[in-house]
Amino acid sequence: MAKKLFTAQKRGETRAVCLGIGMIVCSVMMFFLLGVTVLPSYLKSVWTEETICTLNNTSFKEKVCCSYSSNGECEKTSFYYPCLEVLVNLNYSEDIFMLHHTEITTEVNPECTYIPRCDKNYTELKIHVEEIQERFKRKGTFNCSYDPRGRQKNIILVRKYGPRFLISYFFWPGSMFTGGLIILIMVKITQYLSMVSVRSS
Repeated sequence: MAKKLFTAQKRGETRAVCLGIGMIVCSVMMFFLLGVTVLPSYLKSVWTEETICTLNNTSFKEKVCCSYSSNGECEKTSFYYPCLEVLVNLNYSEDIFMLHHTEITTEVNPECTYIPRCDKNYTELKIHVEEIQERFKRKGTFNCSYDPRGRQKNIILVRKYGPRFLISYFFWPGSMFTGGLIILIMVKITQYLSMVSVRSS
């Protein structure tokens, strides 16, 4: 009876060790993949300092081509969007800067503050962008982010690739790594206690 119990315990420990090692290996692979795909976006985002932006002016650039759309070439599909341009003063200064919604906006079209989803209905898109323009006018001042080193002259309204972005991606592989490590530690503790119990008896 004792031998069967000992054998079952050994099997359980072996499975637990395999599970713990598997979790650690999977988490390391996930860390590697995220380091290759996600980390560069975070490091590329240089808008690290938050400050106050004051609205200077807003204007529209009519019918900008949806060149980023996967629906085909602009000339063939005739997909356009209204380009909203928002100029701001940084930290109550007189210097004027271009405001962008996120880091992605600066890459897609650096001449636009906000880029709506490409759609066939240009009228609905324009109404949507006009609502956003009115929000800027009502607020007047709002929080924004800038590059303290001056490498990027543009200002960001919402930092997409900030610390929260990084934490949200690395939370689960970090939890898996910690869980696997805890399982291995618990197995080692169980083995140690079993050994102490055998010696004392």
